[in-house]
Amino acid sequence: MGRDTIADIITSIRNADMARKRVVRVACTNITETIVKILLREGFIENVRKHCESNQSFFGSTLRYRRNRERKKMLNLKRISRPGLRIYSNYQRIPRILGGIGIVILSTSQGIMTDREARLKGIGGEILCYIW
Repeated sequence: MGRDTIADIITSIRNADMARKRVVRVACTNITETIVKILLREGFIENVRKHCESNQSFFGSTLRYRRNRERKKMLNLKRISRPGLRIYSNYQRIPRILGGIGIVILSTSQGIMTDREARLKGIGGEILCYIW
């Protein structure tokens, strides 16, 4: 049975956010690299560094927190499509998270991208996760 690397990323980031950790270590694959770059570009992550230890690569990601010290959860991530149940959508039916504040990460025929990019290109795909 294979591993669900996308669920591993989401779970590790969610757990680090709930524990108020600044740095998250994520295994390095092509899919995780693309998702981490999207999170960096959208402002959910401050910094990303690639590290290698004993023939294994991983990303060290620094989470972004608000300046005030409230204990509210800031980052919400939800896995939608999973190996047992794939969820697909065309570009017209891609959901808008919180009226466009959140993002949807899609796996399309042209690569992994956000919902805004997919709507602009007019392509749909597999809905991987919601982030808000």
